[in-house]
Amino acid sequence: MFDFGNANPSQKEAITACNGPVLIIAGPGTGKTYTLVQRTVYLIQECGVLPEQIFIATFTEKAAKEIITRITNELISRDIFVNVNEMYIGTFHSLCLRIIKENIEFTRLKRNYRLLDDFDQKYLVFQNIYKFKNIENIERLFSQNSSWKLAEEICIYVNNLSEELVSITDLYSDSNPEIIALAEVMSLYSELIREENLIDFSTIQTECFRLISENPDVLTALQDKFRYLMIDEYQDTNYIQEQIVFLLAGKRKNICVVGDDDQGLYRFRGATIRNILEFPSKFSSGECRIIPLTINYRSNKDIVDFYNTWMSTTDGSKFKFSWDKFRYSKRIEPHMQTTLSSPAVVKLSSNDDTYEWHEKIFNFITTLKSIGKINNYNQIAFLFNSVKHQRVTALANYLESKGINVYSPRSDMFFSREEIKLTLGILMLMFPSYVSGIEKGEYKFLKPEHYYYFRDCIVTANEFVTKDENKELKRFIRARGKAHYILSGTTDYSYCGLLYQLFQYDPFVSILNTEMSSGVIDIRPARNLALLTQIIGKYEYLHRINVLSAKSINKNTERLFNLYLRLLIDGGIAEYEDESEYAPSGCVSFLTIHQAKGMEFPIVFVDSLSNVPRKSYKDFMSNIEEKYFHRPAFEPYEQIKYFDFWRLYYTAFSRAQDLLILTCDENSKTPSKYFAEVYDEIPSIESPCFSLNEFEFHNVKSTNLKDTFSFTSHITVYETCSRQYKFYKELEFLPVRQSAMIFGTLVHETIEDIHRCAIRGEESKITPENISDWFENNYVSLIKSEHTYLDKPQKEAALNQVLRYVKRQHGKWDSIKQAEVDVSLVQPDYIIEGKIDLIKGNNDTVELVDFKSEKKPDMELMRSRIEHYRRQLHIYAYLVEKRTGLKVSKMHLYYTGEEDGNPMISFPYTKSAVEGTVSAFDKTVHKILNKEFNQCAESIKTCKNCDFRFYCQNY
Repeated sequence: MFDFGNANPSQKEAITACNGPVLIIAGPGTGKTYTLVQRTVYLIQECGVLPEQIFIATFTEKAAKEIITRITNELISRDIFVNVNEMYIGTFHSLCLRIIKENIEFTRLKRNYRLLDDFDQKYLVFQNIYKFKNIENIERLFSQNSSWKLAEEICIYVNNLSEELVSITDLYSDSNPEIIALAEVMSLYSELIREENLIDFSTIQTECFRLISENPDVLTALQDKFRYLMIDEYQDTNYIQEQIVFLLAGKRKNICVVGDDDQGLYRFRGATIRNILEFPSKFSSGECRIIPLTINYRSNKDIVDFYNTWMSTTDGSKFKFSWDKFRYSKRIEPHMQTTLSSPAVVKLSSNDDTYEWHEKIFNFITTLKSIGKINNYNQIAFLFNSVKHQRVTALANYLESKGINVYSPRSDMFFSREEIKLTLGILMLMFPSYVSGIEKGEYKFLKPEHYYYFRDCIVTANEFVTKDENKELKRFIRARGKAHYILSGTTDYSYCGLLYQLFQYDPFVSILNTEMSSGVIDIRPARNLALLTQIIGKYEYLHRINVLSAKSINKNTERLFNLYLRLLIDGGIAEYEDESEYAPSGCVSFLTIHQAKGMEFPIVFVDSLSNVPRKSYKDFMSNIEEKYFHRPAFEPYEQIKYFDFWRLYYTAFSRAQDLLILTCDENSKTPSKYFAEVYDEIPSIESPCFSLNEFEFHNVKSTNLKDTFSFTSHITVYETCSRQYKFYKELEFLPVRQSAMIFGTLVHETIEDIHRCAIRGEESKITPENISDWFENNYVSLIKSEHTYLDKPQKEAALNQVLRYVKRQHGKWDSIKQAEVDVSLVQPDYIIEGKIDLIKGNNDTVELVDFKSEKKPDMELMRSRIEHYRRQLHIYAYLVEKRTGLKVSKMHLYYTGEEDGNPMISFPYTKSAVEGTVSAFDKTVHKILNKEFNQCAESIKTCKNCDFRFYCQNY
């Protein structure tokens, strides 16, 4: 008998509704994730469904991690041990990318493709903007004169049309010159990413769609694999995602979609509410089960009643709209009646006096703390339409000045942080020619605000280094500045290398000394320095800068500050967000409403009450939609702004558990008329009917997410130097001294091509000619991604290693079972993963092979390295046996660089040795989880090659 726990009747119905299409309409706080987890467990426990037959798409990676963690914990509590990590759980983008990787030979992509983030995509277009500007009639299509703004607009159109699967050919056939120009834009962009082997977030989905729609064998294999599909947050999916879901489901139609049409927020990213509203109509009448979850377990009854009222208030002073068919009729019910006589929905306001507003908020928070009603500031969250607004940052600064830490990672305050201004100022001081140009105002691309910022950075740096205690840093800056000014050859470092050299001085030493167990505010400067290494490292990658040279130092320095950093300063950069702690201890959270979706807080302040519904579509885009989208417009254009506005604030109001506070500095425009009716009805915090003494506030719920660890990427790094682990893995500093292992990668990838060919039963294609073609394709994609090359002898040596391996096989490929196998296993508090080069064998026993593109080492001289590899194979063997149940009989190291002798070193499988390695692995993981990062490397060679050698000498 399945244990449903505390599931209510509607949840039980959703958990057991397994076959055929199912729509779960889950209101806020109604146990949506709980239901999804229990439904997955029910499929495995009661229906005998294998984990790898389940496909779950979530809206965020954090949601995916949470579901994996909760499923594994639930199964363990039921004494069910399966490898849940075999399931496809992730965001749509990550799942599509996984499908592409597993079938890359059927796509336009080559290995080593580069995934563009939002900024990368705009920067790619910007770098090629002259090509776009040469398109006839482009000026009629885009209004922007700025090249960067034009690049942004181009990306918006490209992404939107790609995800709607609009045909470029169809656009070309239009008589409208603007639409033909748009076709040219789409065509040029497609050519750019094809030539450079690139993929962006929108084309991840279009590539996946093309892959499965144009390759019947691939689609059939995926349909056989995925027996049950569950799609979370279905109200925020788009057209192409719907198409992918229905293709993967096939004739079984085992699609369960979960969502709340009242919380559809992502129209601006191409999402459409029609997917969830029209889902039942995709099937024959009565075929789709519709299950509403309406009992709220999160919020006080007053809060639930308040947001129910909000959704029904569609007629007010000077506005009126109707939900009509564009909303499922529902009313959320609280799971219990309130025991308070005090209202749980109130307002906190001032009368056109910002200081008074700040002071009232501060006093309210300190009262909560002083009377013991909250034990941690993280029980409070402020929600805004945007956290970048001056009003919001002013409030954050005020609270921080009063000793209340504010967590606001998306407020674009990165470049205003003291550690960043100081670091950039010091960097500039080391390039006197550039500083001279700033002082004289010689750079025409900089606006006054950019000059002000860069000069402020320089002043900040000068004030710091002229202090007596910083004279060594001052001496270093002068020496570097002089060297750069008179540079005649090249340095042995780049801009990022200079950053690491700075880390030998304070304040950088003190910042980097911060313990990882410190609070988010204390560790923020270190994380920001790490982010700065990533930013500058990416600039060097994009512009192929490895060292500073006399020929290009001035040009590259000007481009770094006046172009690359300027664009980032204008666009803003989000700071670090910890997935495992969405409400960091000791901090009040300042979040956007979008950012807060899926979260809950005991006390929620909702601001941005001057906001009004705004038109969110462009007339030209509406024309494209009517002509070339694959389905007609759904919601009436004139009503959309109201729908989106009401859904946005419904989401905001429903984040509160115990107390909801609407807050603003009242004036003639605040609150706007759209809030007036509900705002006027609620009492003030100063009202006699409101009493904090009646409240008992929840603590913020913990998010116990399982991290993933591998032997090569984690254990090896930690055992080599735990301090390196802290900087590279925990804080995510960019390692700049890491040379590209292009030789070994080239050998590995070509051998993988051979193995895949054998696995497909196409041994006849494993010929020297085909191998040379595969090798060359891999080489071309590698040099595009790594921006480095092999000289002719190296390249020939790499190919010879591959050909020699094939010759030694003597055409015997039948024992190969799998190649480049990703194996993983869920442990109670973490996940082990690894990638095995080759699994071969017959019947129920297998052998593991790990390839090394070097000569076979001396067994005695290289004993420690070989032992390290043996331990790595132990972990792989453990994963294979636990995952597949197959017995591992042997493990091999295969050295493709060995010319004459036996290329292999073999190890027998010994259970006790494997268990010992796994136990050591577990101990190391727990040291990492406990943030034990004080052990340095024992090898001098390791230290000499480490970016942090400058820091460590003064540690």
